[in-house]
Amino acid sequence: MHDDGYFDEAVAARYDETESGQFSRGEIDAAADLLAGLAGSGRALEFAIGTGRIALPLAARGVDVAGIELSNAMVQRLRDKPGGDAMPIVIGDMSTTTIDGPFSVVYLVYNAIMNLTTQEAQVACFRNAAAHLSPGGSFLIEVGVPGLRTLPPGTMHQVFHASEDYWGVDEYDVANQRLISHHIENADGAYRRTSMPFRYAWPAEFDLMAQLAGMTLRDRWGGWRREPFTEDSTQHVSVWQKPS
Repeated sequence: MHDDGYFDEAVAARYDETESGQFSRGEIDAAADLLAGLAGSGRALEFAIGTGRIALPLAARGVDVAGIELSNAMVQRLRDKPGGDAMPIVIGDMSTTTIDGPFSVVYLVYNAIMNLTTQEAQVACFRNAAAHLSPGGSFLIEVGVPGLRTLPPGTMHQVFHASEDYWGVDEYDVANQRLISHHIENADGAYRRTSMPFRYAWPAEFDLMAQLAGMTLRDRWGGWRREPFTEDSTQHVSVWQKPS
């Protein structure tokens, strides 16, 4: 039986609005431009396609886009948007679910790889991506760098956002390479907390997952505009390639 999990109707209904800072027009355009370049004349597959904030602009650039998504509620939001009703989407877990391909690029954005909370599931996701790629195709992820460098010794909590209407706090479990992101939102005067589990990994571990899936690192940037990836980068956009 399918379960929308942490992305149920209540979350889907306000998802685009609450994440609007991350989903600024400039960032969306930069992501869609980079992905369109990787897709070329081929097709693109988005794991965890969500409400289509990247898939629809990518499709508007002439790319044939398909998706895999666990949440029915999120997909319904995509379907309600212009161009979303005809996009091929399969409901399921991105680590195991398949869709007719092949694809020139498979991509996974906005920390979604960390929604898979075991190493085994993350490795399976890389293998599933490779299985969907045509020879020479690319697998791209956008994900944060673990914030342990700025975590004071002996502490577990890190505030990543603080404002009048929204607090975000990451709670680290360093021994088990996990974290829980706590989101406290002011909704019409009432505070609502949502807590989501993640499994974080360093870029080097993702490179090893790619190697296990038969892919090699092609590019790593600090953002969608191909900024250099440095020791101070808080995120990375990484591309691995399947052999030609």
